[in-house]
Amino acid sequence: MSKLNIKDRKILYQLDINSRQSASQIGKKIGMKRDVVSYRIKKLQEKGIIRNFYTVIDASKLGYISFRLYFTFQYVTPEIKKEIINYFIKNKNVYIISLVEGLYDLITIMWVKNVMDFYSFYEKTQMKYGYYFKEIKLVLYLQLFHYRYSFFLDDFERKDRDIFEITGGGKLVNYDSVDISLLNLIASNARMPTIKIANKLNITVNVVNYRIKKLKELGVIQGFRIAIDISKIDYKLYKIDINLKEYKYSELILNYIKYNPNLIYLNKTVGHADLELEFYVKTINNIHKIMEDLSIKFPGVIQYYTLFNIHDIVKIKLMPEI
Repeated sequence: MSKLNIKDRKILYQLDINSRQSASQIGKKIGMKRDVVSYRIKKLQEKGIIRNFYTVIDASKLGYISFRLYFTFQYVTPEIKKEIINYFIKNKNVYIISLVEGLYDLITIMWVKNVMDFYSFYEKTQMKYGYYFKEIKLVLYLQLFHYRYSFFLDDFERKDRDIFEITGGGKLVNYDSVDISLLNLIASNARMPTIKIANKLNITVNVVNYRIKKLKELGVIQGFRIAIDISKIDYKLYKIDINLKEYKYSELILNYIKYNPNLIYLNKTVGHADLELEFYVKTINNIHKIMEDLSIKFPGVIQYYTLFNIHDIVKIKLMPEI
């Protein structure tokens, strides 16, 4: 496991706020020279702690809806499991793939234009691999809230926890082929230099800057973040699905729990739990303490909860390949 000193943690936090920031911009904010910042970012990449820099894209504003599928396997060999995972990785509409320990084995989230597009994918998947699925749970995915990596800091400002990115919901926007090409380029490479984007798209740097600014204003681009391999820094990702006595308490709990620096994702869905929370923590005991705290703060409100460990995220590209 790699141990991060405070300098590396501050750099990671700044990259998570905006991974398109230059080394010079980051250095000014944390009191470090540009060359030192660049060197440390390179080292973090070489160690595999930084997997990639991705753009938070809300494809719902491009006319897409989202579904999540939970899979429980049966009769699988390591080779078959790898084949199934690669099948989903190659699918242009699947944008998050998580490997799970506990209740499920695999979770996929995908963008589709309509229900029939989803059914076509579902039918094809069943025909190809249905024998290996003991159970499939389908959920309509409404919104994903992405919270700051505040756990990297010894002290964080509460106001930072009020800032987050959202994928899902909102009005449709007009877009053209240049917008789509631009989004596809930066979806999994948010730090791609502007000049390189311009060259690939055969447009000027000014047009690239204008397009990115416009897509941010429209809410299509929600932010630029980092994907990290938390196993390299001795963290784990746990998901807690909470069912409440009455749904009306959900906003009260959310307004409280969002100030926990380890909360990374909040999922809003139809057909699953009332609250779906994801945390980066050191041990499962940290999760138990979080739930104990919630039960004390909101007595009699939580009916029951289930949790499981997401031990790897093998794909995160929040943009369908249009």
